[in-house]
Amino acid sequence: QVQLVESGGGLVQAGGSLRLSCAASGIIFSLHVMGWYRQAPGKQRELVASITRLGSTNYADSVKGRFTISRDNAKNTVYLQMNSLKPEDAAVYFCSAAWGTEVDYWGQGTQVTVSS
Repeated sequence: QVQLVESGGGLVQAGGSLRLSCAASGIIFSLHVMGWYRQAPGKQRELVASITRLGSTNYADSVKGRFTISRDNAKNTVYLQMNSLKPEDAAVYFCSAAWGTEVDYWGQGTQVTVSS
């Protein structure tokens, strides 16, 4: 059974930082492209950042320079370091795992709230 379990969300003031973690089980973690998506109320889910098997990263323009995605294949965990948070970053953040170009598995999501 595949599980992606996110943690680290919460309430933070604008300008603050949070670090999200996603622990994966039931998949060959090192062979999957891992990603973080977010969905704010009334909006579509959007890609925030992704990291390939070899560690190449991709970011949404809105988070470049502020967020950093990383992975630890030994721990089957992907991280999202979020700095200089803005109220518009508030959303439910979802971890994803993809074998190919489409997401195969999703986490349950973790709420990030940013107060202004």
